[in-house]
Amino acid sequence: MKNWSVSGRLARGFTLIELMIVVAIVGILASVALPAYNDYIRRGSLPDATSGLSNAQIRMEQYYQDHRSYLDGSTCGFVPPQTKYFTFTCVDADISATTYTLQASGKSGTAASGHVYTVNHGGIKATTKFKGADVSGKDCWMTKGDEC
Repeated sequence: MKNWSVSGRLARGFTLIELMIVVAIVGILASVALPAYNDYIRRGSLPDATSGLSNAQIRMEQYYQDHRSYLDGSTCGFVPPQTKYFTFTCVDADISATTYTLQASGKSGTAASGHVYTVNHGGIKATTKFKGADVSGKDCWMTKGDEC
């Protein structure tokens, strides 16, 4: 059976209700997919910090072996350069000739914003901020959820 319009011509196209159903379905799929995609992008940026800190830790130990101190004047012997997602610093309160704490802080406006990771002279890795929330008692680098 053909669908004829009032003017006697064959009606073609979609009705408004059909279009609204499609828009609703696309909206529901987007509301599920977008947060998952954003979390995927965020997790993809975190190895930038963990690899940078691991590399810096090795270089700090090499520097200590060569100079018998973690200090280069009054600062750390080695701090990695900034990356796309993270800024690396020595935590000033924890610097001495025999101790250090390196910190990677997520840059504002990037997927890593709200993340802060540290490593110290004893090899203790810690997450101090995760997704913008303060974290305590995690002697590891968290990458998703409450897991390390």
